[in-house]
Amino acid sequence: MSRIIRISAVGCGLLGAVVASQGPEFSQQYRQRLGGGIDELRQVVTRFNADARASGETSQTAILRLRANTDTLASRQGVAMQGNVERLGHLEAHRQAMIDAGPFGRVALMVRDGDTDVMSAAYRDFEPAVPVTQEGVVSAAFGFVGIWGGVLLLWGFLRSLFRRPARVQAS
Repeated sequence: MSRIIRISAVGCGLLGAVVASQGPEFSQQYRQRLGGGIDELRQVVTRFNADARASGETSQTAILRLRANTDTLASRQGVAMQGNVERLGHLEAHRQAMIDAGPFGRVALMVRDGDTDVMSAAYRDFEPAVPVTQEGVVSAAFGFVGIWGGVLLLWGFLRSLFRRPARVQAS
C-alpha cells in the first residue's frame, strides 16, 4: 500500500507542477493582451488629440466641449473619450508596475491589481503551455514539492489515526 501512495504522490506532484507552471504562463499571456490594449487605446487617443488640435483645441478642452454639448450623441462621445484617456493612463501605469515587479512579482501583481477586462479576455483565449523561463521552472518545482509533500503528509497523518497500538506481551 505504501508503494501505491508514493506513486500516487509523485503523480499528484507532477500534476501540481503542471498546474503551478500555468501561473507565469497566464501572466505572460495577460501582459501580451495588456500591451495590445494599450497600443489600440493609444491610437484612439492620438487620433482624437490630432482632431482636437486641428480644431484649435487641446484634448481636455475638446472633451469638455463634447461633454457639455446638448446633443446626446456628442455628449456621450465626450464621456467615452474621457474614459479612454483615463483607461489608457491606468493600463500604462499597470504595465509599468508589472515590468518593475520582476519575474515572480508579476503573477502576484496581476492577481492583486490586474485589469478585470484584460484578464477575462486573456482567460478566454488562454492556451496552457509549460514555460521554460526561470519563473515557470521554479513555479513548477514549488507545485510539485507542495502537492507531493502534501499527499505524503496527509497519508502519514491518516495512517497514524488508524494505526493499532502494539500489544504488550506478558512474560
